[in-house]
Amino acid sequence: MPCYRCGARQTDPVRGASPWQRGVRKESQVLICPDCQRLHDLDLDACGTCGSTALICRLGEVECRSCGAVWMARSDTPLSGSTGPPPPGLSAEVEAALNRVLGRA
Repeated sequence: MPCYRCGARQTDPVRGASPWQRGVRKESQVLICPDCQRLHDLDLDACGTCGSTALICRLGEVECRSCGAVWMARSDTPLSGSTGPPPPGLSAEVEAALNRVLGRA
């Protein structure tokens, strides 16, 4: 996956932590190369709860690594604060299974 800003491709890593960073933009996971990390306006998504840009996106969910808030990607509805039953269908079954496996209420 290339850097979302400049298109640079990641090379074979050297030993140790990667200088590349992950971020979430438009509720999709993106990579940010070391050169683009120096820019102040990366146009990354921010947590609606705490404002942090330390987000990860996986399995249709976006999670804030700072405060732990989780919400469905492509939606403004937080999972933990949703009221009412989820919509019927496969996505609801998958969400229920993930909640059981991950021990979420």
